[in-house]
Amino acid sequence: MPIEVGIWNINNGIKKVAFSSIESERKLEDILVKDISILSEDILLIGRQIQTDYGKFIDMLAIDQDGNLLIIELKKNRTPREVVSQAIDYASWVQNLSYDQILNIYEEKNDAPLEEAFADKFDNSLPDNLNDNHQIMIVSAQLDSETERIINYLSNNFDVPINAVFFRYFEDGELQYITRSWLLDPNIVDEKSSNPKVKNKREKWNKQDFVVNFEEKDSRNWADAVKYGFIAAGGGRWYSQTLKRLFVGARIFCMIPKSGYVGIGKVTETVKPIKDATFEENVEEKGIANLSLKAPNMLHDSDELDKCEYIVKVDWIKTVPKEDAYWIKGLKANQNSAYKLRSQYTIDKVSEFFGLENDN
Repeated sequence: MPIEVGIWNINNGIKKVAFSSIESERKLEDILVKDISILSEDILLIGRQIQTDYGKFIDMLAIDQDGNLLIIELKKNRTPREVVSQAIDYASWVQNLSYDQILNIYEEKNDAPLEEAFADKFDNSLPDNLNDNHQIMIVSAQLDSETERIINYLSNNFDVPINAVFFRYFEDGELQYITRSWLLDPNIVDEKSSNPKVKNKREKWNKQDFVVNFEEKDSRNWADAVKYGFIAAGGGRWYSQTLKRLFVGARIFCMIPKSGYVGIGKVTETVKPIKDATFEENVEEKGIANLSLKAPNMLHDSDELDKCEYIVKVDWIKTVPKEDAYWIKGLKANQNSAYKLRSQYTIDKVSEFFGLENDN
């Protein structure tokens, strides 16, 4: 049984506030669309009335901060068997939605990119994987015993990730309130939502683009990187080992953490420890020690391969100074020194900023 909620006004004596069910699920849907956080602080509404391939419409579809989907069905005077079977049918369609399909549904419903809305909501970039898992939520103005029995049966015996929530409406003079009660503990439903058969719902990689983090410090300066054509990472194997992913011809989108994207270039030589790297200056090949660098400590630990700086030579296509770095919410960010750039949104936005036509 869901937990009952009572409200008492204790300002002038003690008076229990009378309750009733919300008069219609349609009114409840309007309330939830205005503020989906009434259901959960941790979800973003993708849209309402989402058409499936079977000609039916999902009342509401949402996404959580891990990229998992939530099917929200309002009872709307349907029988328990109808609403539950319909929600499961919707789930069979939702589980196969691809990364691109989810982006397209959001943009069609909101006329804006999901990447930006996700970053605004969760203060983080959209995950590389979407829709690994999903849940079903039945929402009603009041919960009847038959719906409760069906949902408990599916959850307890077959681990179906399904839950129910119902709302009650309270009036106290001119003040109005609604309360929310869950049938099952949402944390238990979360555990049941894992679906190992549905994996790799991620945006496809174009096999050429990477993001490289260029963290400025006394061992690294962006002006040096632009002048001599390189990117660098070091101070430990965790920082330098991902540079091995970069191959000759790979395109890199270079960003300075906490500043933004500062350059796009093509890799011309694979990674080398700093002591082995040479650069052309005044028609002469020079080691790093013979260059006029702004970074005073780039040769730190040069004889220790686990700690030294590592260099990847780059032919810069476009760059800007650090103070002109480009950043908007929704762009891809990651702590690794180099990683595959799967976000077409990031590719498009950064290419547009640098005035480049994107052919991918």
